[in-house]
Amino acid sequence: MTRIPLANVSLKHPLIEIQNSVHCLRKRSSQDWSQSVFHVEAPPWIPPNIADTVNTPTSPTLSTPSESPSLSPPLPLLNAADQAPPTDGRESPSLFESCSRRVKARSASTLPVRHRDMASQSSDRIGRLQQEKEMLMEEVKAQKELVWILHKALEASQLEKRTCAEFLAEEGEQERLELLRHRERQAADLRGRLDEAKMEVEVVKKSLAEKATQVAELQHNNRMLKEKNNAKQEVIIKLSNQVTACLSEPRRPDSSSAGRINSQTLRQLRQENNNLKDDIEAYKTQNKFLNSEIYQLTKLWRKSSEQEKTLMVKCAFLEATNCQVESRYLGVLRRLQEIKSLHPAQREAVQKMIEDALKGELKSVTKLSVDRDHDEYGFKIIPDYEVEDMKLLAKIQALEIRSHNLLHQEGLEHPLLSRWAQYLAGRSDDDFIITPELKILVREGVPREYRQRVWRCLVRARTLTSQERHPQRYQQLCEKSRTAPNPASRQIQLDLHRTLTTNQHFSSPSSPALQQLRRILLAFSWHNPAIGYCQGLNRLAALALLVLQSEEDAFWCLVAVVEAIMPQDYYTKNLVASQADQRVLKDFMAEKLPRLASHFEDHNIDVSLVTFNWFLVVFVESLPSDILMPLWDAFLYEGTKVIFRYTLALFKYKEDDILKIHDSVEIYQYLRFFTKTVSNARKLTSIAFNDMNPFPSRLLRNRRVLHLERLQAELRELEEQQKEFITESVVRKDKELDVMVSEDDEDL
Repeated sequence: MTRIPLANVSLKHPLIEIQNSVHCLRKRSSQDWSQSVFHVEAPPWIPPNIADTVNTPTSPTLSTPSESPSLSPPLPLLNAADQAPPTDGRESPSLFESCSRRVKARSASTLPVRHRDMASQSSDRIGRLQQEKEMLMEEVKAQKELVWILHKALEASQLEKRTCAEFLAEEGEQERLELLRHRERQAADLRGRLDEAKMEVEVVKKSLAEKATQVAELQHNNRMLKEKNNAKQEVIIKLSNQVTACLSEPRRPDSSSAGRINSQTLRQLRQENNNLKDDIEAYKTQNKFLNSEIYQLTKLWRKSSEQEKTLMVKCAFLEATNCQVESRYLGVLRRLQEIKSLHPAQREAVQKMIEDALKGELKSVTKLSVDRDHDEYGFKIIPDYEVEDMKLLAKIQALEIRSHNLLHQEGLEHPLLSRWAQYLAGRSDDDFIITPELKILVREGVPREYRQRVWRCLVRARTLTSQERHPQRYQQLCEKSRTAPNPASRQIQLDLHRTLTTNQHFSSPSSPALQQLRRILLAFSWHNPAIGYCQGLNRLAALALLVLQSEEDAFWCLVAVVEAIMPQDYYTKNLVASQADQRVLKDFMAEKLPRLASHFEDHNIDVSLVTFNWFLVVFVESLPSDILMPLWDAFLYEGTKVIFRYTLALFKYKEDDILKIHDSVEIYQYLRFFTKTVSNARKLTSIAFNDMNPFPSRLLRNRRVLHLERLQAELRELEEQQKEFITESVVRKDKELDVMVSEDDEDL
């Protein structure tokens, strides 16, 4: 590729033309003006003899455009007629004196005229100097603009020179084209930036316009406020003047009659004032008397209330003592009834005494509190026994419970209530975290006033993810239950009337609690199809409904128990996890209660026949409500470990009584009802959480895994045996059929 010579090519920047135009314009303007910034008047002519000795100022040279415009312009010189040229002081004295005499003589002859001329010349000179000053300022401004334009032109020239040098430095046309494309891209980029800058300028202008509008509105409001303020000040001034006038008018009496009227009015006012003072003193005296009476009455009321409280405590103590005595009396009768060596007459007398004690139907126990047949949740305080022989035991238990409640409940509820109130004060429902303080409080029991809130918070803590993911879950499941048939609805309907039959809220077939329970169980069967419905879930949901008083909260409580607290497969069809827990319980009984475990083993007692239902329904309908509720408080907080603790505590509580029984049937019969004879809830709680320690959760989990694996292996082996048995039975039937056919053939 041949290189095109570009030596004679000249790229002229547009700013050079601007420079030339401004330069020509400056020349024309300097020709029009009489003087410029670079012009200095020529000094007047002086004779040669004087010119040699006089120092004349040199005219400054013309400044080029490249010079800095910041140089201050020289001041213009005065005319020769107005100012004498300076001398260096070396001229002859005669010449100086002669000149001085001529000047003085001339001045003396023309002094008045000279003064007038000098004044007019001074004013003209001042005007001319001001005009020249303005012209010089404009000239300086023009020079600065010129310097700025030249500076930009110089930068453009340097950029053009560098571009040309780069363009000429390239050897081939392809490289030059690439360079030109690069420059075009740069130019396009610059144009884009320029457009963006213009858009930003438009935005800024709009914002400035809006700000200007706002400022105008504020100024208008300010003017309005000032006008209102001025109007108010004028009104205040007028009112002040009126007040001043009104105050000054009574001081100027118009006549003597007015003075007499004013004096009479003044006397009347003074009399009324004195009467009011007397009334005030009388009221003060009466108030003191009434206050003293109120104080005396308050003292009497406090004294009477203290006496009443003391009497109530004494009455409760006496009633508790009476219950204890009656309980011991009935206990003695029960022991006498069990003695087989009694004479028939004695046995008949004992039986009559027992009948007389049972005829009262516990009226002696409940005569002071007729409405206390049921507790706050609707459970019967005195349980019913199916066996007729257990009625005596029921009355003994009722007396013990009554005695225990009278002696201990009043002293324990108030401190626990205040501690819970202090803990819950200022705490949100989502702030229930695992802390040692909360654990101690829950183990001691939640007061009835706070149980609903505490249960709701504990349930929400275990089901928070599901509730946040499906906030309307229960309503959707209820709607589905109404529109679609549920396979478990028939079994649920059958179990509804078997749920908490001794509770007030579920005893009537038309009770609204039964319909609420039905909706909860149907919703859960849709929520967890793997379980659907299992017998025992009705009791769990019923207890949750009694405490939480809300269908949705009871539903989520059932979800928390089945899916979060209990192990997996606890309520499935084969109940594998439930059976594994019974084996774990036997291991713990062998460690914690070795004597009782050996006693059960000696008499071939399978404890799981009794405890399986305890675990499945978490002691619902197996314990009195005053023990069941604290157990559930701890169960919702700590989990299934609480069930093991209370199961072992129940056996420990009645260990001595069980060890006295040496008949298997009697042991089974005693284990059916002995949980309802526990009256001291504080003692049972202490055994569960103190005597059963240590009770590590890791050990419980490991034993569950071990027994679950063994149980699953046994179930698989059992299934294989069932399959083998079915196969063998089919083969056996086929052989029998063949034999029967061959016998028929022989007969033929």
